[in-house]
Amino acid sequence: MSQPSFILVRPQMGENIGGAARAMLNFGLDRMRLVEPRDGWPNTRAVALASGAARVLDNAGLYGSVADAVADCTHVYATTARSRELTKPVMTPEQAMAEARAITAEGGKVGVLFGPERAGLENEDVARAHAIITVPVNPEFFSLNLAQCVLLTAYEWHRQSEQLSEAPEIERAQMIEIEKLGDHFEQRLDDAGFFFPETKAAGMKLSIRNMLSRLALTRADVQIFHGMLRQLTRPLPKDD
Repeated sequence: MSQPSFILVRPQMGENIGGAARAMLNFGLDRMRLVEPRDGWPNTRAVALASGAARVLDNAGLYGSVADAVADCTHVYATTARSRELTKPVMTPEQAMAEARAITAEGGKVGVLFGPERAGLENEDVARAHAIITVPVNPEFFSLNLAQCVLLTAYEWHRQSEQLSEAPEIERAQMIEIEKLGDHFEQRLDDAGFFFPETKAAGMKLSIRNMLSRLALTRADVQIFHGMLRQLTRPLPKDD
């Protein structure tokens, strides 16, 4: 069965990257992606802390943005403990990884976003996810180390060991296709004067991106939306 990609977004310490690699390999996961690590890459401290899991680091992909890192994914989760104004399903690691197992069984590609140690993911990062993963911890002390969060999520993935019944394969849209659909929406709505007043335009565009990622669209859904947008902007036929 395919496995999820664990995407560390702007990680700040090599030690935490190494600890995350070790946690992943403990549960049979080795697909790590890194987005703009603060101290550059490769990192000797990460290798030292990986403690035998260096092959996870050797094969880690390096990306310049979250959009690039999730471009080929069909379903994305964002791990965060903070409340958000973005409307998305909120799941425990157990619920999310059970769903992720089903998605990969259907041929989908799953990505899980983990934010930087100090402040976590930004809203612009979370907006690209279909759902949020939150660990039910002590509300008076909810901060988790990056490697700890990776460990909990990897453990739940491994624990979902029940055989899944065969399901028809669903061709889910990749995130790059959803990004392009968002671009198409923005272009058409901008031409129609939708983003008014200008001071609210950025927030409106973020809400549209958030909505599209939340819908878990298939490739057929994306093509239908593109067709609808093109048709709406065509001139109406003249009466004879």
